[in-house]
Amino acid sequence: MPKASVAIQILPKVKNKDKLLIIIDEAISFIKKQGVTCEVGPMETTMEGELDQLLEIVKIIYSPKGVMTIREKVAKHR
Repeated sequence: MPKASVAIQILPKVKNKDKLLIIIDEAISFIKKQGVTCEVGPMETTMEGELDQLLEIVKIIYSPKGVMTIREKVAKHR
């Protein structure tokens, strides 16, 4: 039985729709090759497995001095 579940969303910064889909497909392919159970949805991909393995797959941004807030990242879109 899996001990952890993580959902991620891949948001490439490209304007070309075809290139966008290529990048997303490559990321999903990478996840599938890691041997964890995954479910691809229209907005996110959910993985199940051991926490250590899932954390090796996803990117976590951390800085003791702080990171850019969600509000700062999306302000221009609100």
